[in-house]
Amino acid sequence: MIAKVLMLVIFFAVMLGVGFYCKKHTSGVSGFVLGGRNVGPWLTAFAYGTSYFSAVIFVGYAGQFGWKFGVASTWIGLGNAFLGSLLAWVVLGRRTRLMSQHLESATMPEFFGKRYGSSALKIFASVLIFIFLIPYTASLYNGLSRLFEMAFPGVSYSVCVIVMAILTGIYVIAGGYMATAINDFIQGVIMLVGIVAVIYAVLGQNGGFMGSLAGLAEISGNTPAEQIPGVFASFFGPDPINLIFVVILTSLGTWGLPQMVQKFYSIKSEKDITKGTVISTIFAVVVAGGCYFLGGFGRLFSDQLSVGANGMPLGGYDAIIPKMLETLPDILIGIVIVLVLSASMSTLSSLVLTSSSTLTLDMLKGHVVKNMSEKQQVLIIRILIVVFIVISAVIAIYKDYLSAIADMMGISWGALAGAFLAPFLYGLYSKKISKASVWACFIFGAGLMIANMLARPYFPPIMQSPINAGVFAMVGGLILVPIVSLFTKKQEAATVDEIFSCYSRKVSVESKKSLGE
Repeated sequence: MIAKVLMLVIFFAVMLGVGFYCKKHTSGVSGFVLGGRNVGPWLTAFAYGTSYFSAVIFVGYAGQFGWKFGVASTWIGLGNAFLGSLLAWVVLGRRTRLMSQHLESATMPEFFGKRYGSSALKIFASVLIFIFLIPYTASLYNGLSRLFEMAFPGVSYSVCVIVMAILTGIYVIAGGYMATAINDFIQGVIMLVGIVAVIYAVLGQNGGFMGSLAGLAEISGNTPAEQIPGVFASFFGPDPINLIFVVILTSLGTWGLPQMVQKFYSIKSEKDITKGTVISTIFAVVVAGGCYFLGGFGRLFSDQLSVGANGMPLGGYDAIIPKMLETLPDILIGIVIVLVLSASMSTLSSLVLTSSSTLTLDMLKGHVVKNMSEKQQVLIIRILIVVFIVISAVIAIYKDYLSAIADMMGISWGALAGAFLAPFLYGLYSKKISKASVWACFIFGAGLMIANMLARPYFPPIMQSPINAGVFAMVGGLILVPIVSLFTKKQEAATVDEIFSCYSRKVSVESKKSLGE
């Protein structure tokens, strides 16, 4: 117990120390929100990865999808690495950095407002972010409760939530984006080391990798597909169709999430994009691939879990990963606690910074408060960080009484990605996208997910899952935007040409990067 407590104290001390160290970078809005657009590849790549993977993935998704798909759930982690990280950096990284700087936009709603010439679009996008990021933020605390109950018997879940919220708030308020980025790097290293150690220890309990795989091949489930011999140890598992939907939502969805895309705003140089792409991909392979790979062996612990007649764990999917870990040595359990805290606090800091900066810069500035100085903007962002953290902590503590909000946690990813992915992607590449098509995508993506939450039984069977509905929202938006743009008024050609002029600026490069004429 002393060792576990000591590890937590050291971890929290380092996080707070970094926050106060970075206070010098927070004098202006650009410094506080974007680190002055001067963040290197390692910090940017780790900030991207740690914002991507939280306790929701390590405890919830890894347990749930590992139980459903077996070792085939590893495909989800690989999809996150190569679609959600590698391809996202290649397709979005450079163009996002160039156009966002050219338009002087610090947030995704501000990008929409300036790219499509509409302050109404900017305000509506910020409202969507406010509505859907708050419950998503609250969900980050959920993965901690069972792990803390296992590691610290008698410690209240509420105490865990409050301590995590306060400490995250202090270092984000003090150091802004730079503190978040540096702490994300430290937390990312902990996640890399922790997941490798945990996989090695857990599989070692069941005869190593081959022994665990052989044991998993002998297990069957309830449905006909799950009763095929060795299905949970097979290449695509018992349900490849739904597996593909999960891969698409959790991988392609990052392209439309504001807390992810805004990491590209702060990249310092061209070479940093190349380095960041490689680092981010490797990080995702290890962390996401490792989490889902570990979860794939969850059924080996069926004898230690209470399983209902329907074949589901009675304690819910969140009980699976803690049950796999509870017999590990104390030092490894301490590492797991710090690992999950790292995953949760890094994502929490990114979400509250995104929410507060969006609400300040896109709703309050120029609309509610006409003349807001830069010093006032930073102050209001800091105040809203406190507000958002308090709201999310309250939701997390009283989640049993807020079933509608708890349900919204599952659809927030699909709603934001469904609304924003297509307008953002096409906005970087095409001059022919109309403002009306962006409105259509916003309403379609968010509306579909809200309808799925309120009237799920009336949806076709394949769309009754929020995950599948989120995929339909994203893919539907990618189809809807160019079709609507064909029949609606385009922006003035001169305006669009000026926006895209950031791509045609002449730059000099070394001969090893170009042969020249």
